[in-house]
Amino acid sequence: MSVIHRRNYAGEHRSPSPTPNIRAASARPAVSAAFPPSWYAASLPEPPALPALRGDVQADVAVLGAGYTGLTAALELAARGQRVVLLEAQRIGWGASGRNGGQALVGYGCEVDELERQLGRDDARRLFDWSRDAVQAMRTRIDRHGIDCHWVEGHASVAIRERHERDLRANCAQLQRHYDYPMQWWDRDTLHAQLDSPRYRAAMFDPLSAHLQPLAYARGLADAARAAGVVIHEDSPVVRIQRGSQPALHTAQGSVRAAHLVVAGNAWLQGLLPELERRIMPVGTYIGASAPLGAPRARALIGNNMAGADTAWALDYFRLSPDHRLLFGGRASYSALPPPGLHGVMQRRMHQVFPQLADVPLEQVWGGYVDITRNRAPHWGRLDGNLYFAQGFSGHGVAAAGLAGEVIAAAIAGQSERLDVFQRLRHAPFPGGRLLRMPLLVAAMSWYKLRDALW
Repeated sequence: MSVIHRRNYAGEHRSPSPTPNIRAASARPAVSAAFPPSWYAASLPEPPALPALRGDVQADVAVLGAGYTGLTAALELAARGQRVVLLEAQRIGWGASGRNGGQALVGYGCEVDELERQLGRDDARRLFDWSRDAVQAMRTRIDRHGIDCHWVEGHASVAIRERHERDLRANCAQLQRHYDYPMQWWDRDTLHAQLDSPRYRAAMFDPLSAHLQPLAYARGLADAARAAGVVIHEDSPVVRIQRGSQPALHTAQGSVRAAHLVVAGNAWLQGLLPELERRIMPVGTYIGASAPLGAPRARALIGNNMAGADTAWALDYFRLSPDHRLLFGGRASYSALPPPGLHGVMQRRMHQVFPQLADVPLEQVWGGYVDITRNRAPHWGRLDGNLYFAQGFSGHGVAAAGLAGEVIAAAIAGQSERLDVFQRLRHAPFPGGRLLRMPLLVAAMSWYKLRDALW
């Protein structure tokens, strides 16, 4: 029995104009003080840039990447008394952590079946419970550090076709029966009382998953980490990772030597650790923000203010913003380029899901990368005994990335039980090497999209 992927696709962002600001998926990120355009960035004041690394420094732990994983690991390690230096190539939250769909979901990018197949039901249950704890840990962290990121609980996985409804209902029963999870089954009438869309037949409602302003959360984590003593350098891309008994992160202007390294670059490793990069694929994903709807119209659209995502392979997902816009995501590019006519395609998909918004345009569209593994399971572990990594969130990383940071921090502190379980998950490299792996994946994804269209 399979559990539907509740993927939280959407990677990079912002523009107050209707023109999307999209970076090609194959381009190396240019170092820049400017934050990528998105509604998320436009709705927040831009903080002053933190100074780049200059010279050689020493720390207990050096962290690569100021996304949720790196920031959470740094915060947890600093709370344990470790001296932590974090290097970010761009700005805090520049990658997927600051541009994603904002849905903090229980579970992982893979189906529970994959966890059971590899680990057995007992350890699969442990991983699932840890993901459930991770959502609560986010809420606790938000409250403890006073992070203003508009946390709202509730998420619905919605079915389009009879096949989707049948599978979704079985999945709901499996999570209730074998994972003691308070999932709710909503028939058509119950769903339509909360979600005004004719497209969906039924829903699996998760009362514990949530949605939030992802960039605000990333910046709040960074503020908390700095207050705990973490030193963060922006505009400091790592050009070389020194491995072995004296590991270090090297930039063009300096280095950080430490007893332990944490690599949290995900889709942006750019050749630094080829043995890890072979096991993930960067996938472009996109999201937009509508013109403001006004409070009455927004409430009529999603009555309980939940987030939602359908169960098609090329899924659509949506939620409301605090200023009563519809944030609508979808599309995924498995090639090196964004889909042609992206803005128009996204707007048409929004109108198909919510035809009553035919007069409402998408004002902004943005996009970027998520990193997927072949089996969509998380790929976390250690290399050389002192280099820790987490990648392969497969579009489901808002809560899981924070869990990865916690698990890695605990392992560095000598409590590796959780990381040891994650490291048992096996991950095959993508076939085809650098030249052919992307075309092969495009062909495979085309089949899944065709299947969704036909039955």
